[in-house]
Amino acid sequence: MIERKHGTVGRYTPGARVNHWLNAIILILLALSGMSLFHPALFFLSDLFGGGTWTRILHPWLGLALLVTFAGLFLRFWRYNLWERGDSLWMQHIGDVVTQREENLPEVGRYNAGQKILFWGMTILILVLAASGIVMWDTRFGQYFTIEQKRVAAVVHATAAVLTIGLWIIHVYAAIWVKGTVRAMTQGSVTGGWAWKHHRKWLREEVAKEPR
Repeated sequence: MIERKHGTVGRYTPGARVNHWLNAIILILLALSGMSLFHPALFFLSDLFGGGTWTRILHPWLGLALLVTFAGLFLRFWRYNLWERGDSLWMQHIGDVVTQREENLPEVGRYNAGQKILFWGMTILILVLAASGIVMWDTRFGQYFTIEQKRVAAVVHATAAVLTIGLWIIHVYAAIWVKGTVRAMTQGSVTGGWAWKHHRKWLREEVAKEPR
C-alpha cells in the first residue's frame, strides 16, 4: 500500500525479506561448497566448512535447505511472474531497457519480463539441481541408481550449478544497476518515484487498493 506520509510504497513484507535473505545466504554457501568439490584447485574453499569431509556432508543438506527456502519464495511470488502480453512487448524494447530509456517501454506490473525470466529460470534450475543431487547423494540414495546414472547426474548438476550462479550474478548486478532496488529487500519499501519510473502499472494497482 502507498505510504503517503513518507512518500514510499510497501513492496515486501518482513517475512518475504527474511525468506529471500535466507535463500541467498544458503545459495552462496552451496556455491562455495560445490566449487570446492568440483575441482582440486578450488578445494581450499572446503576449509570454510571444516574440511573436505564436512563439506561433503553439509553440501546436500544445504541443497535441501535451498529447495525449502526457494519453495517459500515460489509460493509467495509465482502468480506475479506469469507471462502477460505486455511482457513480450517489453522484450521487444530490450535495447531501451539496457540504455535506460524507460519512457519507451510499456507500463510494467510488479515484475518486468526480465525478472520473470530469471524467476522461472531459477525455479527450473533449482529443481534440476535437486533431482540430480539426489542421484549423487550416495549415503542416502546410492543403492537406487547405477554408476552411469550418477555420472550423467554429475554433469547435469555441474551445468545447472554454473547456470544458477550466472543467473544469481545477473540478479545482483541488476539490483545494484537499477538504483533504489536494493532498498526494497532491506527496508521493505521503495520510493514513489522509483515505483512510478520502473513499475508504473504496479503502482497504479497499489493506489487503487487504497480505501476511498
